[in-house]
Amino acid sequence: MAFDRPEGRAGGRPQRRGRKKVCSFCVDRIEHIDYKDVARLRKYVSERAKIIPRRVTGTCAFHQRELTVAIKRARHVALMPYVSD
Repeated sequence: MAFDRPEGRAGGRPQRRGRKKVCSFCVDRIEHIDYKDVARLRKYVSERAKIIPRRVTGTCAFHQRELTVAIKRARHVALMPYVSD
């Protein structure tokens, strides 16, 4: 049949699952993400100053929402840049 495809992705290679990422905030038992902790926030921002998504960083939904708010606050008070140079 025309729609018979091999298992996995379109290229015929089987899918490979990586290790499950864990939320670093949950591991460290951090309840509130502080917008003034710029060193920690920079780990979750790309070199183009874009917030890195959950699927890449492995943060849980709760902490990703808090992280987004903290990064936006830090940008607003000029602790972090809106765009890269």
